[in-house]
Amino acid sequence: MKKRLKQSIASILGLWIAFGGGILLRGGEEGAWPQFRGPNATGVAAGKERLPERLDPGKDALWKTPLPPGHSSPAVHGERIYLTGARGRELLTMAVDARSGKVLWEEKAPHQDLEVIHQIGSHAQPSPATDGRRVVSFFGSSGLLCYDAAGKLIWRQALGPFKNTYGAGSSPIISGNRVILSQDHDTDSFLAAFDLDTGKEAWKTDRSEFPRGYATPVLWESAGKRQIIVSGTLRVIGYDFESGQEVWTVRGLARIVIMTPAAGADGNLYVAGWTSGADEGDRIQVDPFAAMLKAQDGDRSGTIESREIPEGPLKSRFPQIDLDKDGHITETEWVYNQKIFEKAENAILAIKPGGQGDITATHVLWRQNRFLPDAPSPVYYRGHIFMVKNGGILTSLDARTGQPVKQGRVSGMSDYYASPVAGDGKIYLLSQRGELSVVSAVPQWEELSTARLEEDAFASPAIAGGRIYVRTMAHLYCFGGREGEP
Repeated sequence: MKKRLKQSIASILGLWIAFGGGILLRGGEEGAWPQFRGPNATGVAAGKERLPERLDPGKDALWKTPLPPGHSSPAVHGERIYLTGARGRELLTMAVDARSGKVLWEEKAPHQDLEVIHQIGSHAQPSPATDGRRVVSFFGSSGLLCYDAAGKLIWRQALGPFKNTYGAGSSPIISGNRVILSQDHDTDSFLAAFDLDTGKEAWKTDRSEFPRGYATPVLWESAGKRQIIVSGTLRVIGYDFESGQEVWTVRGLARIVIMTPAAGADGNLYVAGWTSGADEGDRIQVDPFAAMLKAQDGDRSGTIESREIPEGPLKSRFPQIDLDKDGHITETEWVYNQKIFEKAENAILAIKPGGQGDITATHVLWRQNRFLPDAPSPVYYRGHIFMVKNGGILTSLDARTGQPVKQGRVSGMSDYYASPVAGDGKIYLLSQRGELSVVSAVPQWEELSTARLEEDAFASPAIAGGRIYVRTMAHLYCFGGREGEP
């Protein structure tokens, strides 16, 4: 009788997860790290296993596996780790054995042209997502690809390349039988849902008002309904999961949003964005288009070319302002970007659930405009927000008020692109130069250990089954308890 009862409970939980139940909204399958930043992109481990305090590659690594370069973060389910990489012009999806580090398979993504990327970017930037049965990878040059656990291609949705000089960055997510993908580029931005088994488009929502952005969607429950949260230029939006229709919005975000929102265990949503030129006392000023033409349009073409813009912040951003990438800035493109520069606000803010329409004035619990990172997403853990910015500056905020508790430097003082991850009372930080810091996850945090991988790193670490997987530009490392250890 007890056995049948356990089987029934397990079956019900399985169906709940499969159809996008609350587990997917707040945590995830214990021991799994199914996508970018783990369960629902929270950056927090779902399991309760002990995690290492030291991550010394010479002493503490269980294994180290060479991999093609890439910025994508590991997705882990059971004994499989999934990643993407770029070997020359080859775009690869790979599976690695979690026990040994052995590469089990790699598959090439078909493509015609490789998209333009940033000088320190990668053609393998978005992270894969998996439910254990399928793995979905995304390349801006190729589109969405779905494989089974053995590496057999199930379907492909051709997408891209996109008009974006930095390349694609937002990662796909899986919920139930849906693949959710948000792509914000300088033209033709969208949010779409696809059938996990067939790749057929379920719905597609236009986001053409949003230029380039890199935040991955997260799921959130509000008023008893599932929503897809996408953070973009100037505002964050909650979309209905089933239809893709906009439900609510909060205004007051950055010009370009890189950071992925965090759905806190307290039920609130934490959204952050920072871009240069929007801080108080350091704002980029944009002259009216007519004044720009009068002063700089030497060939009297009625458009602005790169050679006609004086040296300064606007000249370096010419590829962003030139939305269609034809080499000429029209009045429409200039005015569109002028409004963005004027309205941009660098901030992290807390949003309570339950609103509809524009809820900026009613549902924002607090707003903080200091201590903001450039790229790493904030992590909500045990009632506090932890953020790391370039130079190794780590800040803890009280999630109830947004007030800073402690700010200081960790040992890794280079730039940071990888987002912090948390578990077992610890925060794990990884700098671009491969500097690893383990910090106590308390308001008055302290650095517990530090180590160097001696390789550049852009991918956020993954935590699953009591182990931590760290991806650099050349290797995948595994840290954790050894067999037989408590």
